[in-house]
Amino acid sequence: MTSGREPDLDAVARAILDTNHYMTLGTADADGQPWVSPVFFAAERYRELYWMSSPEATHSRNLAVRPELSIVVFDSQAPVGTGQAVYMAATATELPGADLEHGLQVYPGDGGRRAGARAVTAEEVLAPARYRLYRASVTQHWVLDPDASPDQRTPVSP
Repeated sequence: MTSGREPDLDAVARAILDTNHYMTLGTADADGQPWVSPVFFAAERYRELYWMSSPEATHSRNLAVRPELSIVVFDSQAPVGTGQAVYMAATATELPGADLEHGLQVYPGDGGRRAGARAVTAEEVLAPARYRLYRASVTQHWVLDPDASPDQRTPVSP
């Protein structure tokens, strides 16, 4: 939903999420030590973001003890001064049971398949397999509004 602002920042957020394949996860360990990691992702309704990772990866170990995270998706190829990003607050979980089956229907998504990713089976993301499927449930989205001041971060609803 927009509020008459130009450009339509909700549409900007949707376009960024639709056209980029990687997101950067911002996690922290039990002591608050930060860590960031880029991961390939698939989105469902812009509110549920799925990715596959090793449970031994630093970001996965961090999420096991502190599931709150921040996420940013951006086009790293944009010319200087023209880039835009979607910033998100979320809570993440490793997917079990019925949630896993649903996640496997979403991940890697049509965009992921076009980018060369293949469908994943439950056996590939259940112990003792090397990877797990994770989901971030987004609670807030923002983009930068060049007309806002002093904080240009503006809430959006993609």
